[in-house]
Amino acid sequence: MTSNWRTPTVVLVGGALILCVGMGIRHGFGLFLQPMSADLHWGRETFALAMAVQNLMWGATQPFAGMIADKYGTGRVVVAGALLYVLGLVAMAHATTPLMLVGGGGLLIGTGLSGITYSVIAGVLGRSYPPEKRSMVLGISAAAGSFGQFAMLPLTQWLLSHLGWYGALLTLAAVGLAMLPLAVALVEKRAAHTHAFAQSAGEAMREALSHRGYVLLTLGFFVCGFQVVFIGVHLPAYLADKGMPAHVAVTALALVGLFNIVGTYSTGWLGSRMPKRYILSAIYFGRSVVIALFFLLPLSPLSVYAFAIALGLLWLSTVPPTNSLVAQLFGVRYLAMLAGFTFFSHQIGSFLGAWLGGKLYDQTGSYDVVWWLAIALGIAAGLINLPIDERAVERPLATAV
Repeated sequence: MTSNWRTPTVVLVGGALILCVGMGIRHGFGLFLQPMSADLHWGRETFALAMAVQNLMWGATQPFAGMIADKYGTGRVVVAGALLYVLGLVAMAHATTPLMLVGGGGLLIGTGLSGITYSVIAGVLGRSYPPEKRSMVLGISAAAGSFGQFAMLPLTQWLLSHLGWYGALLTLAAVGLAMLPLAVALVEKRAAHTHAFAQSAGEAMREALSHRGYVLLTLGFFVCGFQVVFIGVHLPAYLADKGMPAHVAVTALALVGLFNIVGTYSTGWLGSRMPKRYILSAIYFGRSVVIALFFLLPLSPLSVYAFAIALGLLWLSTVPPTNSLVAQLFGVRYLAMLAGFTFFSHQIGSFLGAWLGGKLYDQTGSYDVVWWLAIALGIAAGLINLPIDERAVERPLATAV
């Protein structure tokens, strides 16, 4: 049982602020691609590879971070994640070789992100709120991450313009330290909890992997990662290639963050009122339509902003229905771990979206192939989510453990 002052509202505010800082810093990494590549005389694939490794490490370590948070409490995991995140930003600032960039910006930041983002925060929120409020609360927390993107991107661009990429990264590292005191709000004493069904973490994982709906949900989430990370990392460079001034890209990414607040809150609200599989399918189909229109229609600042607004409504709006569906199927005891494994699939997609964007650009001189791939994958994900069975898994009653 948590201390009296750690009410569900306190937990929500603390978790939301951590997501705001962590995701806000992360969403600005695409702005560093051109200046760092130019100053260090690297091709775009080098920076893209570091971001790809970051996303892969984030996903690979997320189930383990979730498992530790489920067993020992979220506060400790957030502290460890925040420290690794800050160290990674410092190491990224001092990178003089591609290997150093991959180590700092990829391995350290990626591992740190697993302790401060959606799956781990979803676990503590799921345990703090009753089922009927869970989807809405997850929507609010995801919206906070989106607000961080909206608020931090202009700051990141200002830092780049006035301090350069080295000073900007060190300043962001100092901002990241704010997550440490916020972790106090998320401290849990997990050992005191009891459960009506005796199940180990390994058994819970095997149960989930044998569930068709969970597998389909996890496969669909791969596409989410591919699309959002490809666009987040490469959109500024794509627009610069088309002759757009830098402020257009910054404004576009900020608009994505702003309207994602509406999107994530809305899907959190809808998730308690209609089947989540329909919400997810609509998001993926909608993304394919929005990306296709952006890619095929004439490019202008107005079309970029319209694209950003439409995509923002669909950006991370997959997160609340995905995590709340995991809780609905399997309960909250291992929510952070199971949501973390689903997120691993998301991050495999993120790795490919970031890396293939740079790789194919260096080989072909354009992003055309990756845009078409993003459209096709969105259609596939929309179809994959439709047959998910949302009924909770039935289990025999057992003595409390």
